[in-house]
Formats: sequence, C-alpha cells, structure tokens
Amino acid sequence: MIVVNGCHTFQDDTTFEKQSALFALAVADIVLINMWCHDIGREQAANKPLLKTVFQVMMRLFSPRKTTLLFVIRDKTKTPIELLEPVLREDIQKIWDLVRKPEAHKNTPLSEFFNVEVVALSSYEEKEEVFKKEVAALRQRFFHSISPGGLAGDRRGVVPASGFSFSSQEIWKVIKENRDLDLPAHKVMVATVRCEEIADEKLQHLATDESWLELQKAVEGGLVPSFGRKLSSILEKYFSEYDSEAVYFDEGVRKEKRLQLKSKALDFVHPAYASMLGHLRSNALESFKIRLEQSLNQGEGFANAVRDSRQSCLLVFDKGCKDVAVKQATWDASKIREKLCRDIDSHASSAQTAKLSELTANCEKRLSKALSEPVESLFEAGGKETWPSIRTLLKRETETAVTNFLDDVTGFELDHTTIDAMVQNLKDYSQSLVEKKAREEAAKILIRMKDRFSTVFSHDKDSMPRVWTGKEDITAVTKDARSEALSLLSVMAAIRLDERPDQIESILFSSLMYSLETSTDPLASKSWEEVPPKDVLLTPVQCKSLWEQFKSDIEYTIIQAISAQKAHKRKHSWLPPAWIVSITLMALGIDIPEGWSY
Repeated sequence: MIVVNGCHTFQDDTTFEKQSALFALAVADIVLINMWCHDIGREQAANKPLLKTVFQVMMRLFSPRKTTLLFVIRDKTKTPIELLEPVLREDIQKIWDLVRKPEAHKNTPLSEFFNVEVVALSSYEEKEEVFKKEVAALRQRFFHSISPGGLAGDRRGVVPASGFSFSSQEIWKVIKENRDLDLPAHKVMVATVRCEEIADEKLQHLATDESWLELQKAVEGGLVPSFGRKLSSILEKYFSEYDSEAVYFDEGVRKEKRLQLKSKALDFVHPAYASMLGHLRSNALESFKIRLEQSLNQGEGFANAVRDSRQSCLLVFDKGCKDVAVKQATWDASKIREKLCRDIDSHASSAQTAKLSELTANCEKRLSKALSEPVESLFEAGGKETWPSIRTLLKRETETAVTNFLDDVTGFELDHTTIDAMVQNLKDYSQSLVEKKAREEAAKILIRMKDRFSTVFSHDKDSMPRVWTGKEDITAVTKDARSEALSLLSVMAAIRLDERPDQIESILFSSLMYSLETSTDPLASKSWEEVPPKDVLLTPVQCKSLWEQFKSDIEYTIIQAISAQKAHKRKHSWLPPAWIVSITLMALGIDIPEGWSY
C-alpha cells in the first residue's frame, strides 16, 4: 500500500509527483489517497493534478495490472458521504476522459485499469472514539485485502517478498534515471533474476542429494529395480520446491525458468538413464545368446529358435525400458532398441554361419570317409571298370550326402538360391575328393605298375607263386604282366567323371605294346584328344617316359626268371643252346647283359 496525501502542488513539483505516482503504481496493489472532505470538488486541494499525473503515467505502461485507488475522506461533514462520493467519482471520470491515451486504449474504460474505492472517516478531534472504530474497520479491510473481493485488485504480476527489495530498488533506479519506462519488463527482469537463483539452488541441491548419489552409484554396478520411479521421485521433489518458491513471480518467466530447470536437471541425470539402457541392452543380448543355444541343443529349428529368442528378449527389454522411464522426461529408447536388434541379428547371422559351417564340415567329413578309401581301392584294382565304378560310387554317396544335408538345414529356412549354392558346393567337394585322390594315385603310377607287373608275372592263374621249371612261356607271361601294367597307366592318364569316351588306352597299347609304325608319334604330345586340360593327369609324353622307366625297372625281374628257369632245366634236363636264350631275351625287348653266358 502507498499513501498519497493531498496537498497544494506547484508546477515545479510535477516531476516528483510523476515519479512518486509511478513508483506507487509499480510496487503497490493499493494506492491510498487522503483527502479532506471540504476539498472535494476543488482543483488543487482535491488532488486533480495528481490524479491526472497518475493516469498519464498509467498510459505509459504497456501491460499495467489493475490497481486500487482508495480515497480516504477525512473529517467528514454533515453532508452524507453518499452525496459526496458521486461528485468525487464524476471528477475522476472527467480526468480519465481528458487524459491523452494511446491508440490501443483510446476507448478503454477506467475500470480496466483502476478499482476506485471511497471511505469516509470522522474527525479525530471531534469524534475520537468513532474515528478509531472506523479506522479499525478499514484496517480489517487491509488485513483481508488479497481475499476474494478484497481491496487488492486482481494482483497480476505481483512480486514475492523475497524479490520485493531488489525489485523496488531497481524500479526507483529506473524512475530516477528517467529511462523510457516499461514496468512490466522490469517485473520480468526481477522474476528472471529470482527464478534463475531458485532454479540454480535446486540444481545444486539435486547434485548433492543423498538419494540421487546412492542411485547413481547403484547404476554403475548394474540394473537397479524401479530406477525410473526412484529418479522421478527425486526430480519431482526439486521441481515442486521450485514451484512453491517461484509461484508469485511473473507466470511467463516462472514457466520458462522451470523448463530450463527441468532441461538442466534431466541433462544432469541422463547419463544414469543411458547407463541403465546400456545394462538392459547387454543383458538382453546375453539372454538371447543363452536362449538360442538352449533351443538349438533341444533340437529346435534354427530360424524358429532365433525368432522365439529374439521376441522374448525384446519383450524383456521393452519392459525394462518402461521401468527405467522417467516421468518428467520424453527420452526415447528406440535407438538403443535398434542397436540391440542389430546386435541380435549380427549374432544370429554369425551363429547361423557357424552352424552351417559345422553341418557342412560334418557332411564333408562323412563324404571323405565314404569316398577316399573306396576310390583308392578302385584305382589300385585298375581295369576297364575303374572309372564307371568310381562314377557310380561318387553319384551314390553324393546323393546320400545331399539328402542328409537338406534334412539338416531345413530348420534354417534358407532361400532356394542359398540352398542350391550350398548343394552345388557339396557336389563340387565330393568331385574334388575323387579328383584329388586320382592325382595322388597318378603320382604313384610307376610303383603301381611295377607292383601289378610283379603280381601277374610272379603268380599263376590260381594266384599261386610261379616256379620257373622251364615249361613256362616267359614271353607270354611277360606280355600279360606288361599289359596289366599298361592298363593301369591308361586308367590313370586322365580323370573320367563325365563319361566322355577317349582313345587313351588304344593309343597307349598301339604305341607301347604293339609298336605299330605310324608317320607321327601319337605320344609326342602334351595333351590327349577329347580330354579337357583340367582332366589330364598324365600327358602322352609323360606316359611314354613312364613306360620306358617301367620297362627298365622290370628287366631284372625278367632276367631272374629266365635264370631260374635255366638253372632248373640244367639240373633236370637238357638246356637250350645259348642262341635260343638270346633270341628269347630279344623277343622280350631285353638287352642281353654284357658277359652273359650259361
């Protein structure tokens, strides 16, 4: 409340009147104006210039709040106040009508800016007791001035007691320095300063709050049950305290600073929330890995196991996100969820690759066992049926492996393109096994040829060891043994998995066994007709070289047989002349050893 006493003013008092009137309007809800009863209707003594000043000042305010003008009529006379009050109100209205107003308030009524109240008091000198009772009654009205219907207007933009001193000083400073006045802006400034101070204080208290510090420490160790509820409670405590302390400051500023307080407080606690999401993501991913492995161990199909484990873990994660959600925040956990989904998909992909690799490896292992030894045995046996038998074996075992593999990968729900590629890889692997074994055997062909020659040459038709008694036709036996060895060579000259016919055996026998004369040497080449280079194991040139080496290596065996036959015949019967033996060796294509004789 500000009290303005009626007085006679002069022109040079106008500045102070404006200053004091403006100060009164800025800081008070009620401006109390003392007037003598006999001055009503007069110009100067009735404060008409002062009222004009008050109204003019009010027009300078951009958004003034409604102020109560309480006229206290002193030493009322016998004239009833009911007759004097209309005169006073009429004078006030005339002053308002004559005041120059800005365009925005040209037709604004007085009641929009002021509540006008009139109270009359008896003479203290003449009626002391009555005067005291009237003053006591007026005092009660002030006691209840802010109650509904009280003297204190609408109380828009009031300054709380904590900011009143600062506000008043700043208002008077602005008035004294004759600045262009904008009192609502000043109220905003006061509210800004105080609300910022209150908000900073709440942030400081939050940072040292024991409950917060305990919660923060617990988060470092892992998931904290009811994290969101606990943190929301802590934040609500300080937001509520701010609301209580800032309730009387400018509403716009109060709300703005509350939003800033909320933003800073949420930024402060967000790392703990982010850590909780990190724990949830890590736990969910680990749970997915365990669930998936358990499902696979129980025989569940891979794709179905991934779906069930993924869905279950995401449900747990989503529930956890709700538990850690902070009521005052609108934080979005979708990015963490997306990362979890990517991690799950990545692990599932790695697990699928590992499982498929394991299945493929097991299948290849079974194929290797099913093909390696049988193929090697077929190569050792040699003969015209070697490659047909290998092809039959390869087809049978490959089809079995593919069937078993398709059964194994059914649960993976792979697309046809992927399955076809894997089946083809399996077929290629089985073929490569045979080809590898063929190359290994081709590298040992000379040994195999000599072993075959030795077996046929040294054993009769009943597989009994030969005894060279002189009755045997060594030339014929040698030819048969050589023919068997040459058959092995023709078998190992090329890979024949595509059933493509070739002339390798015919060329080898005509060139090496029968020595048929031709215009060109068919073995003087590095390739076989109708045989792709990738399927060549031994070139014609290599075959010829191997045959020459073979013949050289078996000469001693033949000579031993002839010598054994000679010795047997010398002991039991007439021996053939030396020239007959020499002819036999020549027929076999064996050079007569130097110094040889009976």
